Parts: sequence; structure tokens; C-alpha cells
Amino acid sequence: MADQIGIYIVIGVILVGVVILFTFVPVALWISAWAAGVKVGIFQLVGMRLRRVIPHRVVNPLIKAVKAGLDISTNKLEGHYLAGGNVDRVVNALIAAQRANIELTFERCAAIDLAGRDVLEAVQMSVNPKVIETPFIAGVAMDGIEVKAKARITVRANIDRLVGGAGEDTVIARVGEGIVSTIGSAKNHAEVLENPDMISQTVLKKGLDAGTAFEILSIDIADIDIGKNIGAGLQTDQAEADKKIAQAKAEERRAMAVAQEQEMKARVEEMRAKVVEAEAEVPLAMSEALRQGNLGVMDYLNFNNVKADTDMRDSIGKATGDGPEDEESTETHPKR
Repeated sequence: MADQIGIYIVIGVILVGVVILFTFVPVALWISAWAAGVKVGIFQLVGMRLRRVIPHRVVNPLIKAVKAGLDISTNKLEGHYLAGGNVDRVVNALIAAQRANIELTFERCAAIDLAGRDVLEAVQMSVNPKVIETPFIAGVAMDGIEVKAKARITVRANIDRLVGGAGEDTVIARVGEGIVSTIGSAKNHAEVLENPDMISQTVLKKGLDAGTAFEILSIDIADIDIGKNIGAGLQTDQAEADKKIAQAKAEERRAMAVAQEQEMKARVEEMRAKVVEAEAEVPLAMSEALRQGNLGVMDYLNFNNVKADTDMRDSIGKATGDGPEDEESTETHPKR
């Protein structure tokens, strides 16, 4: 009985050891690599486990590279994985570059991948150029008419400038700037509509792909349209502004005229006050003349008669009126 229990314990230990072996050591992966002719030792796989590297993330791309005829060491792939790169994408990019006769080393490919760019897409774009479509870009010709143009940019990836090169947004911005400047240099909008390829030719001559990760192959104007009459709108706004300025100046002159009129009225009242003051001095002067004998009593009486006659004439003139009909009646029937 004790011997049977010992046998069971040994069998259990063996089973646990086998389970641990197949769990910690990827034996199936090692068999796959051995069958594919890839030299990967079992201890290398254990070492990957100890370095916290997922073995199949390195071994499967290695098998793919060896089958494609690439000479890549396991240490390079493992180092790229530990650096945070995508090993499978790098190997696929190297295989695609080899098939397309594009010179691309593992170091440059790994650097492009670690820079955050999709190196496989870049290689594919080098073989099959990509078309970038811009939104409608508006420019104003010299005659003030707005012209809107949409362009299609055919670009090819430049492998040598992928690290540190500008992206698609820069290419679109530069092409947009070229379209705006070309439309702005046209004498009128009809010239742009008749010859839209002048835009693409002018933009291509400027070398807008300098410093970018792409090489511009062609720029085609896909659509062109007429927008607003910007020149007429600006002239209308200017005329409206000039009108408001003229109205403000006229209002200023009117206010000055009103102020001057009020000043004249004040001066008239001042003169009237002086007249009343002067008239008030007349009786004093006459009394002084009578007191000193310079004026006689009869002279004083004659003065009063003349004054009374003058007041009577004034009252008669006010009663008859001062209109044209009254003047004609006065001339027809003169006073006696």
C-alpha cells in the first residue's frame, strides 16, 4: 500500500513538472521554430520569459523573416521589442521593401517604428503613391472676385525623411498657401477659370515637399468655383464708412452753427440791455439840463410833443400791420 502511494506521488510530481515545463517553457513554439529551420534554443526561450519578453512576439516574426530570406538576429528583434516597438510590423515592412527592391535596413526601419510612424504603410506608400485631397481653398483675384479651388495631391513616402519629416497637414498647408498666392496674382478670375492648370504648375515649381516625409508627384485641380465679390463688398463697406464720417462732420458743423447762433442771441440781448440802460440816462440828462438852464421849458414841451407824435405813429403802424397788402394800402392812401 505504501509503495502504491509513493508511485502515485511520483507520477503526480512528474505531471506537475510537465505542466510547469509546458507553461513556463514554450515547447510548442520551439518545435515550430525547429521545424521552420530557425535556430532558437530552448534556453533562449526561457531567457525571454525571464526578461519578460513574450516569446511568440519575437519568434513568429523571426520565422517569417527567415522564410523571406532576411538575415535578422534574435537579439535585434528582442531589443526592439523591449524598446516598445512593433516587431511584427517592422519585419513585414522589411519583407515588403525587399520585394519592392527598396533599400531599407533593420536599424532605419526600427527607428521609423519607434518614432511613431507606421513603417509598413510608408513602404506601401513608396510602392503605391497616396492621393491627398484638400478642402476648398479660397483666394481673391486682383479684380476682387473670390475663387475657390480643391486640389488632389499625389504623394509618395520618402523613407529617408520619415524620421523628423513633416506630415500630411504640412503638405496640405503649403499647397493651400501656393493656391492662394497663385489666385491672388491673377489679373482677374476669368484667367484662373480658363487655365486652372496654372495653379498646379506654379505650386509644383515652389518645391513644397522640402522638409516633409513625402515627395509630391503631382498636383491636380479637382474642382474650381466662384465665390463672393470681395472687392465690391470692400468698396461698399468703405463707402458706408465715408458716409458715416461725412454725417459726423456735418453734425459737428451744425452743432457749431447752433452754438454760434445762441452766442449771437446772447449778444443781441446784451446790446438791448445797453440800449435800455442808455435810455434810462436820458431823463436824468434832461433834468440836469433844465436845472442848469441849458434846456428851456418850451424846448421840453416840444420834445414831449414830438415824442407823443412818434408813439402815435408807431401805434398806428402796429395796428395796420407790416404785410405787403398793408404796404400797398399805405402807398395808395398815404398818411396825412
